[in-house]
Amino acid sequence: MASNSVRDIPFITSAGTEAGSAPIPASNNGISSEPGKQKNPRRPLRRLNPGIILPLLAGVIFLVLWEYQVFHRIFDLKKYQLPLPSAIAEAMRDNFSLLLSYTGYTLTEAVLGMLIGSACGFLIALAATAWPRWGGGSLTMVAALNAVPIVALAPIMNLWFGDGIGSRAAIVTATTMAAMAINAYKGMAAVDPLALDLMHSYAAGKPAVFRYLRIQNSLPYVFTALKINATASMIGAIVGEFFFSSRGLGYLLSNSIKVAKMPLGWSCIVLAAIAGVIFYLVVERLEKAFIKWHPSQRA
Repeated sequence: MASNSVRDIPFITSAGTEAGSAPIPASNNGISSEPGKQKNPRRPLRRLNPGIILPLLAGVIFLVLWEYQVFHRIFDLKKYQLPLPSAIAEAMRDNFSLLLSYTGYTLTEAVLGMLIGSACGFLIALAATAWPRWGGGSLTMVAALNAVPIVALAPIMNLWFGDGIGSRAAIVTATTMAAMAINAYKGMAAVDPLALDLMHSYAAGKPAVFRYLRIQNSLPYVFTALKINATASMIGAIVGEFFFSSRGLGYLLSNSIKVAKMPLGWSCIVLAAIAGVIFYLVVERLEKAFIKWHPSQRA
């Protein structure tokens, strides 16, 4: 008979006499059989996410090389051309309240314009899908509008909407409409033919097909467009502030360059980048919450 995993051996009492036999479990590769006492040596390693550690490490190395003027020597730059990180941090500390107020103003323009532009783009995609003969040409018009440079749109929008938040929101609307329209249309058009036949077999009308099939299928494409627009909206708002504005990061950046306050100008760039990243992460979090059913969110 093959050897069992548990064998009986005699054991000795405290009086020195043999009291009987007690089972001793076979070796379990050094892992205790008692619950709660098992040790997993790989668990601390799993907590070190390479997707977080590696970018942070690269960022620290980049800042150290920048602070010790390695890039200045490579590209033959002066300190007034490329301020050191310490000088930028000092400018941010001295002008924190002003920078925070202007960042909120620019972010408001970007969010408002992106929401309006994305909504308009989604409606255009709906029209192009529902009425391909008549709505298909709207996609071409939106693509043509997106090809117009922001520097050409800024004076026109300022003339139409005045020197206020509306003109920059209109610029962002024009720059974010095309990405949403094209991506949403692709998602609505690329439905599974078998799913479409199943809806028709249930005598589903066009509104039901759009609601339960086409719009659901377009959600991953919609969030892709939103993530693109999250960064494009910040660019449109800041560039629009360069020309006609009395507030915002673009306005402060333009004036700082004119009076040679380069650390303050770079502070605007840093805050714009941080705001854009936060905006992108918010959209990414919403994507994970709304399309948990999609295969891309199951990993």
